[in-house]
Amino acid sequence: MKMLSLEQELAENAYPGRGIVIGRSKDGAKAVTAYFIMGRSVNSRNRIFVSEGEGIRTQAHDPSKLEDPSLIIYAPVRVLPHMTIVTNGDQTDTVYDGMEKGMTFEQSLRSREFEPDGPNYTPRISGIMNVKDGIFDYAMSILKSNNGNPESCNRYTYSYENPAAGEGHFIHTYMHDGNPLPSFEGEPKCVEISGDIDAFTDKVWSNLNEENKVSLFVRYIDIATGKYETRIINKNK
Repeated sequence: MKMLSLEQELAENAYPGRGIVIGRSKDGAKAVTAYFIMGRSVNSRNRIFVSEGEGIRTQAHDPSKLEDPSLIIYAPVRVLPHMTIVTNGDQTDTVYDGMEKGMTFEQSLRSREFEPDGPNYTPRISGIMNVKDGIFDYAMSILKSNNGNPESCNRYTYSYENPAAGEGHFIHTYMHDGNPLPSFEGEPKCVEISGDIDAFTDKVWSNLNEENKVSLFVRYIDIATGKYETRIINKNK
């Protein structure tokens, strides 16, 4: 698979929706993840990321403007021992609870499907990072309607063992803007991971569409020690 430029993928798509990037830093020392949200409606744009424990939660920037919280207020990132869960919805809790009970990432998501927001039927995208004893692997999942048919849920899981330095994968909810919004197609895109956490954060944020971007979370985890650094950027100050 051809390695793509993450900057170009972001800059050329005005509305990828919500996106997850997971990979390994160029020097091979860090497990890297980024999660961003975008919005077209007032309700979707009225959000910020806030820290919650070792993870994050979305929160209304202006509570008086909050309309329907059901699909926009959730914990995108939660952490179990050695594992970091990143998703675009409340399935973060589903994965967390399932894996805490000994289920696999894929098994945990069996109880969920795409979001009930017809006619878009937004895919649920999820990632899991495992960093333990100097070893790093990750998996990504997408649950999507069958070509817009809400009667069928298509489930795809992709696993990446011993990922190469400087390489990652990028999955997002929508192919591009539209009405209805077209769901992501194909397997996660192979993208280049470069720079330290600040350079990478700037690269992602600066290439997201200025009008539609809302918030960004980035984490670099030291594969040898498990210690991590986090960056959060919110358009709403």
